Order: sequence, then structure tokens, then C-alpha cells
Amino acid sequence: MKAIIAEKPSVAREIAHILNANNKRDGYFEGNSYCVTWALGHLLSLGMPEDYGIRGFDKASLPIFPNPFILTPRKTKQTKPKNYQPDPSALKQLKIIKNVFSQSTSIIAATDAGREGELIFRYIYDYLQCKKPFERLWISSLTEKAIQEGFKNLRPGSDFDGLYEAAKARSEADWLVGINATQALSIAANNDVYSLGRVQTPTLALICKRFQENKDFKQKKYWQIHLQHRKDYLNFRSLSNQQWEDKKHAEQVLKAIEREGRATVEEVFINTIKEQSPLLFDLTELQKEANRKLGLSADEVLQTAQSLYEKKFITYPRTGSKYIPEDLWQEIPELVRILNQFDPFKPAIATLKFGNFNKRIVNDLKVTDHHGLLATAKIPSALTASEKAIYQMIVYRLLESLSEHCSKEVSHIIIKVHHYEFSIRGSKILHKGWRAIKGLLSDKASPNQDDNSNNNETLEPQLIELPEFKKGDELKISSTELQEKLSRPPKLYTEADLLSAMENARKQIENRDQQRALANIGIGTPATRASIIETLIIRNYITRKSKTLIPTNKGEKVYDLIKDQKIANIQMTAEWEMALHQIETKEINSKQFFTDIKNYTSEITKELLSLHISREDIPELKCPKCQQRNLIIKEKIVKCPYEQCQWILFRVICGVQLSIDHITSLIKAGKTPIIKNMKSKNGKKFDAFIILKDDYTTSFEFP
Repeated sequence: MKAIIAEKPSVAREIAHILNANNKRDGYFEGNSYCVTWALGHLLSLGMPEDYGIRGFDKASLPIFPNPFILTPRKTKQTKPKNYQPDPSALKQLKIIKNVFSQSTSIIAATDAGREGELIFRYIYDYLQCKKPFERLWISSLTEKAIQEGFKNLRPGSDFDGLYEAAKARSEADWLVGINATQALSIAANNDVYSLGRVQTPTLALICKRFQENKDFKQKKYWQIHLQHRKDYLNFRSLSNQQWEDKKHAEQVLKAIEREGRATVEEVFINTIKEQSPLLFDLTELQKEANRKLGLSADEVLQTAQSLYEKKFITYPRTGSKYIPEDLWQEIPELVRILNQFDPFKPAIATLKFGNFNKRIVNDLKVTDHHGLLATAKIPSALTASEKAIYQMIVYRLLESLSEHCSKEVSHIIIKVHHYEFSIRGSKILHKGWRAIKGLLSDKASPNQDDNSNNNETLEPQLIELPEFKKGDELKISSTELQEKLSRPPKLYTEADLLSAMENARKQIENRDQQRALANIGIGTPATRASIIETLIIRNYITRKSKTLIPTNKGEKVYDLIKDQKIANIQMTAEWEMALHQIETKEINSKQFFTDIKNYTSEITKELLSLHISREDIPELKCPKCQQRNLIIKEKIVKCPYEQCQWILFRVICGVQLSIDHITSLIKAGKTPIIKNMKSKNGKKFDAFIILKDDYTTSFEFP
């Protein structure tokens, strides 16, 4: 009998159905000489310091270097007693998997085809000390056809040893950096807990640095002159190339131009440009586009795409490639014919030339573990609003990629009044090409470009028809306008901008040679970037404000502490990512990587322990309930340490953190000063006092 292990019950159920293993048992399916079981995501993780007998947050124990690392079943937080205990559901499923493996002659690993999926299977295989031979099911979609093809072409497990070594190295490196850095900074901060991580801390540094640049930016006024013209019955305008910081000077120039009343054409530049059709979405590009167009967070996009994948409507979403292999190209025409059954796609598909599709997305060398995102041949049904929007984005991007290039004529006319230069810019579509798919006839950047420019305003090419110009033409000035403008600060990051910055981390590095060395290397991976952002939010380091990400007071405090330390160094983090990729491709040995990570961990631990962090003045306040002990005041809670009392107060109430003065007033006088801008569950802001009642619980008192 062959054992098959999937990552989730839903996938195991699908595989069992296709293989006719239809007898349902507790934790697995069996039949037709197969036994199909499943993990429940990460059933195992690396043990915490206490699992090695090491007391946490002890300066003498740092840095901690487990040798070897041990695996422990997934744990859940208990309230009584307050600690972490093994998750009963994880223990039960591990026991079932062990039993299934023991009865089998060989194993097929059918966890998700990626770094994390490989790690989930290998951790279980190692933890159970299994020695059975195993093969790998490696598929990019969960359709019946893809699964059947996958089982016909099972690959040796050893083909993915490099992938496992990279996943294992990443997991252990994250443990070493995260555990040691967090404990070192927390000890330096008098045991206030500050979480740090190999990728999350440089990401926090990106957000805080941009926020501080934005906050410290000194806006300056400047003036530009707009001129209105008419020629050959067409109205258009020009903008001064010069900007004036002195308004009086600008007004004098304006008067001189008005007296002149006409301009002369100095230069005529007309170029025909080809805008290549966009490539397919990879996960990061999909997250960026959905954040811009739909306002969805990176994590919401990932969860939605994962749901579409598990429903078999799209291919594997955690991909870092925008291309497909040559052997998949032959299936694209049939896929387009199937999509043509949907009314929303019919007008777009009507613009395509069957038999002459653009083949730009085909490149075997640029397909990584998985190809670019595609819809499958399965007809979608019962989609949520988010699923429908993401599905349509993926389909439209495919149709755009199969279209011809867009051809445009871009005009730049330079005119002069006296010695002052003005620019007229225009653009017109000569051939719509891929822009006809969704009627994208604006002159914005193509979908493969990022617009993070913070330059002062210029007159961008408009999709307007301009008359013909030749050098020496005279243009009458029909009206003038002096416009007051403000220089613009660096943009605060949206999630789309942050994902771009993480993906293109080399752009944050000043040294050009180092930039080139890290080309195409980012921090994090397409599969992990969303969770990094969510982790920073959960840890109260950043928050979403409108569409932007801004640091909290806590996030800024951490940044101020670590901004000059190695742990915030983006270049070093990007270099680790490059090394992990080289481990996966077997270019380097994981032992050298691990030696380097240990040295790095020792350095950052020493740096962080040496920091001097002043602590806010904490008053000594007796517990109002038992009157026995002084309260422990932490960032998130105020609590009594007396076990028989255990009085507790959460410091964040309706979105506002209680200050030390608030807490002191509440304990001593039974009432805080008025607290403003608290937010109710329905999002409405309100002001109130917080009072301590006779039973030592708290409630609101409204003014």
C-alpha cells in the first residue's frame, strides 16, 4: 500500500476521490491500494528555549544556539495555567500519520508544491523517524486533470533535497535571529517585550524611515506659469519648464509674457513607442494591483487567491514567476475558448487574434517552482465578491498578455517666450493592442511598472490630439495663469508600495556595485511578504491609516533603537535571501550559511544587549482589589502578581492606550481624566471617563 500525505483535509479528499480511495476513516481515506492522510498545516515547529531546558529572557543564556534543533508538536496557549501546551488535534493527527506510514511500503508527499509545503512534509517525516522511500507530487493546480497528470509523473523525493535544505535553513535562521534578538532587546528594555525578526525588522525600518522622511519634509512653495493656446481649431496648454520660489519675480515674468502675447516653437520631438503587453501575475504583482485597485491588503489577496486555488479555479498562487513553460503554451487557446463562455470576457476575447497570440509569457528559463498565475478550465461558481474581483483580474491579465503591443505617438514640443521655455506634451494611441482589453486608454504606466515618483509636478503627456507643429511656428497666447504649488514629501507607503520596496530591496542600497550584485533579490518571498506585514500589525508596530501603513509609537520606538544596528540592515537581509536561493539550487552548502547566521546572531545579540534604554517612570500602585501587592504595569496590561487575586486591566481600550497618568488616576481616584477619540465597535468616535466600579471592573462614564 502507498501512503499519500496532503497539506489539508480538503486536498486529501480531492486526491482520494480521484484515486478511488473512498473509504473514510478517522484522519485518512483508504482504498485501491492507497491510504490518503493529511497534515493540518504546520503540525510541528522548532522547540522554544524552555524545550532545551533554557530559561527565557536570561542574559547569561544568550545567544542561544540549539545543537541539534528539536521539533515539537504545535502548541496552543492555555489560560490556566498560563503556558503553552501541545495542541490535542495536532497530537492526534501525528499519531494517525505515524500509523498510516507504518502500514505503507512507500510514501507520496502531496503537500503544497513550494518551500513551506516541502518543510511541512519533511518535518513530519523526520519527527516520526520514518525511513520509507518517498516520491513527490508536484502540481500547479488542483484540477482533476492536473492531479492525474501529476500522479503519472511523480518525481523522486531527492529532487527536492535542495528545496528542503533551503526551507530548513530559513526556519532555523529565523529562529536564531528572532529568539535571540527579541530576548536581547527585551532584556535591554528592562523586560518590556519587543519582538524582532530577520525579515520583519528591516521591513519595519523601511516603513519608519519613509514615515520620518515624510514627517520631517519641509514643504516649499513655488510657482509655475500655464499658457493656453489655440491652433487649427484645437485648444491645448503649455507649462513653464522653470519654477520660481519668489512670487514677485514670477509675477514680473508673467507680465512680460502677457505683453509679448505669442510664443515661438523651438523644438519638435515626436516619437512612436511600443508598450509591450504585461506579463502574467506572480503573487506579489497580484497583491500590489489588488491593493491599488480594490484596496485589499496583501494578506486578504493571498487568502482569497488560496481559496480560489483550493476551489480549483486558478493555479498555484504562491508563485514568484510571471511566465509559463513552452509545454503549457499549447493549452492556452483552449483555455481562452472556455473563458469565452463568460459574458464579462467576451468583448475582450473578441479583440484577440486566435492563431496569432503574443507569446511573450513563454520562457522556460524564467519559470521557477511554479508558472505565472492562470485561470483553470473549471467554470467558476458561487464566488464571493473578493474572489470574483481577484479571479477577473487574473483572467484579464492573461488576455492582456496574449494581446499585441500598444503603439503610441508621444509628442514633446518646446516653445519660447522671450528666453523662457515652456513644454507642450501630448500622446495619442496609434494601435490599442493590449490596452483595448479593458479599455485602458489612459497614458499611465504599464502594469509592470511602479510609480513611486515624488518629483514636483510636470505636465504629463495627455491623451489629447495636438495640431501639427514645425520649428519656427508662432503660437498665440490666449490666456495665462500663475499657479501656486507645493513641493511634495516622499509618499507614505501603501501596501502596494511596500511590497515593491520589499521585492526590489536593492534599490534601498546606495552602493551601485552592491545593487547589481543583488539584482532580482528582495527581502521575504512572494509567499511570506503578506504575513510579515500582518505580523507587524499584530505586534502593534504599524497600523493601517486610510490606504497607507504608518508606524505606531511602539514601532517608532523600536526603530529608533535598532535603526543603526545590523538587524535593520536591508542589504544583509537581501544577501541572506540570495544565499537561501543558492542553497535551493545546490550552489552553496547550507553549513556555511548556518555558520554565517550564527556569527551574525552573536553580533546582533551583543549590539542589542549593549543598548541603554530609558524606561518610562512607573509609579508604585497597590492593587485596588487585594491591596496586597504593587501592580505590574506593562505595555498592554496592568495586573496584580498575587495568584489569589489576579486583577487585570487591559491598557488599550476602544483603540486608545491608557497612559501612566490615566492608570494612576484610575487606581487612586477611581476615575480617569476624560479620554478623547475612543472608537466604538461600529467605528464611531466618542469621549468618556473610565471609572473603577465597586466590583473592581471598569466601565465608561459619559460627560
